[in-house]
Amino acid sequence: MPRAIISPSVLASDFGQLTAECKRMMVGGAEWLHMDHMHTDPPHSTKWVDDIADAGGAMYCFHHEATDNPIALIEKIHSRNMKAGVAISPDTPSSAITDEVAAVADMLLVMTVYPGRGGQKFIERCVPKVAELRARFPDKDIEVDGGVGPKTIGVCADAGSNVIVAGTAIFGAEDPTSVIKQLKDTVNTAQAKFTQ
Repeated sequence: MPRAIISPSVLASDFGQLTAECKRMMVGGAEWLHMDHMHTDPPHSTKWVDDIADAGGAMYCFHHEATDNPIALIEKIHSRNMKAGVAISPDTPSSAITDEVAAVADMLLVMTVYPGRGGQKFIERCVPKVAELRARFPDKDIEVDGGVGPKTIGVCADAGSNVIVAGTAIFGAEDPTSVIKQLKDTVNTAQAKFTQ
C-alpha cells in the first residue's frame, strides 16, 4: 500500500522567509516539499534536470505534454539519481500514461488545476483520472496537485491519491500542522480501503 505523503507547495509560501517556511512544514509533519518550475516545453524539458539534481533535488516531475519521449527523459532523470514523476494536465486523459511509461516512472501526477499559478479552484472532473490510474497501477505513488485542501482531500484520497500537494491550504492555515495531519489521516484511511 502506498504511504501518505504530504508535500506543501512552496509557491504559496512567504518567499522572503523561504528557509523558515520550509523548516516549519517539515517540523509540522510534511514528508516532501513541492517546488514548481515552469517553462519545460519540449525543447527544454531536459534542460533543468542537471540543475535540479545539482541543487539536491530528490525528484523531477515533468509534464507528459512537454516531451515527445517521456521514457528517455525518465532515464535521464534516473541517471542523475533522482526519482521521476510524470504529470498530466486537466485536459489530458489518463490513458496518455501508457503501461511502458508507468513502469519506469516513480510517480504519476494528476493536475487538478491548470499549471501556472497557485490558489486556483479545484477541478473535480480530474478525479476519475486518479481512480483509473490507481486501478491500473495499485502500487504506484499517485499525486494530485492543485486546489487540494481540507474540503477536497476526501474525493482525492477516495479515488486513490496518496501524494498530496497543497499550497494555499497549508501555508495559509492558522495551524498548518493540523492541516497536514488532517490530509495525511484522510489519505491513510482511504489507502487502507484499497488493501481490503
